[in-house]
Order: sequence, then C-alpha cells, then structure tokens
Amino acid sequence: MPSFSSPQPDPSVLGGVAKAPFAIAPLPGRLFAERAARFVALAQGNPLGPYLRFLGDLSHLQDRIVAGTEAPAPLAEEQVARARAGEMPPLDSDSIKLAMLRLFEPFRDGAAALAMPAPASAALAEVSAASPEALGAMADAIMAAAVPPERLAQHLFVAAALEIGACRLAASLDGARLVPVGVGVCPACGGRPLASLVVGFQGAEGARYAVCSLCSTRWNEVRVKCLACGSTKGISYHAATAGETTDEAEATVKAEACSTCGSWLKILYQNKNPSLDVVADDVASLGLDMLMRETDYRRAGFAPFLLGY
Repeated sequence: MPSFSSPQPDPSVLGGVAKAPFAIAPLPGRLFAERAARFVALAQGNPLGPYLRFLGDLSHLQDRIVAGTEAPAPLAEEQVARARAGEMPPLDSDSIKLAMLRLFEPFRDGAAALAMPAPASAALAEVSAASPEALGAMADAIMAAAVPPERLAQHLFVAAALEIGACRLAASLDGARLVPVGVGVCPACGGRPLASLVVGFQGAEGARYAVCSLCSTRWNEVRVKCLACGSTKGISYHAATAGETTDEAEATVKAEACSTCGSWLKILYQNKNPSLDVVADDVASLGLDMLMRETDYRRAGFAPFLLGY
C-alpha cells in the first residue's frame, strides 16, 4: 500500500548553477508528441490507464494541430520591449484566446474522433456548439484558475486547445529577453505554474525551473523556494512510496510543501529520469495529490488535467 513519507530536507540540493538561462521557450513541434509518448508509457499497468491513454490521444491531436495549422504571427517588437521595460509578461489573455479560436475548428473535429466515455463526449458536443464568446469566457476561467466544479469536463477540452495557442505564441518569444515578473508567475504569459522541474541538461545541471500550466514556458527559480509565497524557509519534501519497493530519496516526483503559507506544489526530478514530462507525470502521480489532501497543505499552481482532484 502507498504510504506518506515524513518531511525530509531535499537530499539533492546543489549550489547555485552559474549561467543557467532564466527562461526557456517551449518547442511545440516536439512538446506534444513527446508528451503523448510519455502518457502511453505511463498508462501501462496504471490504475489511471484509461484516462492516461485518453490524454495521450489528446496530446497526439495537439501535435497534429501544431503540424497542420498556421502558427500565429509573432508579437510586435514594440509590445515585447514595453513588457520588458515594465517587468510584465508580453503575452496577454486576448492574444492567447484569439490564437485558440483560430485553431478551434480543427481541434474540435479532431477531438470528436477520439475514443472517450459518454459524459466526455457530451461535454465535447456542448463545447463544439459554443459561440466564440462562450469559448472565450471558458478560456478566461481557465486562465484565472476559476473553473466551475460542475463544468470540469467542458473546460478540459478548452484548456487543451488554449494550451496549443499559448504554447505557439510563447515559442515565438526569445527567452533571453524575458524578465522576472513575480513569485510563481510565468514571465511569458502571466500563467501559474503547474509544477517545477530539476533539470540535467548541459549548462543548467541541477537547476530548477517552474513550468507554466498554460504556455509551457520554463523559468529558473531558486532550488528551495515556495512558488506560492516566495519563502525559502519552512520547505519540506514528501513522496508517495510503495512500501519498501520505492526508495524515498530516489523518488522522481515529490510534493514541495511550505509551512509559511501552507501550500504545496509538485517538483519533478528530470535529472534522475529524462523521460519525465511535467503534464503526464503530474496526472500519473495523482496518488501523491490524494496523500497531500490528508494534510493541512493545499495545492498551489494550476493543473488543468486534474481539475476536480
């Protein structure tokens, strides 16, 4: 039976990594295909297998939309410069919604061909019949992390389409020109983090990057730091272990909890397992969410594919 580990200091914290880039723009041409493959791998023998396979199919669809539709025009240089000077994210919600609406028809048609249970099919039919104004309102709810509990399934489809538009817009930005805009705030679009990754690629070995739940931009953060309140004190790490079969110290997905504000967020150790995907492994590690619900901590950030959990 899974068990909840006691708080322990992060055993793999290293000193600051010199010259690690602050922000890394997403690569839509690879992102969704690699995520789909990870969902398929994680579905094997997982109690969440049917849902993971569905999300894998949805990720394949996202990849096909990226390949088969025209990318949005890059932002005007003046807009990027103004955002940088004002320490603001250059992407605004209206631009992201417009990018989503331009690709929604092929996304809708592709999603209709996916295998899914009847309630999900009914939710997709409702979303497919929605007006642009209604879709925009749903996108606003997603970007504000304020999705109505009774409409989770409808918003999941809109979130998947919105992610394509946001990701492609963010891909047009030069990560070297992005600047910090606030604790737990994406420097590209202002979105909330889904989780953070400890990476192992050359030039940033052991560095920690928060990952935007909306546009998938990564930005460098202090290795031990709450992404909800910014505190570097009272941080503990928790892992879901399976009896004696899993070494807690070697867990690749943990909850980083903050006693200052009472929140937690997942941290994934990609330096230990390069195949980790922040979205796929977040969903597959739902057991950790269930265990953290038994504590006084609340999850920070935003996880669009775990709405309702």
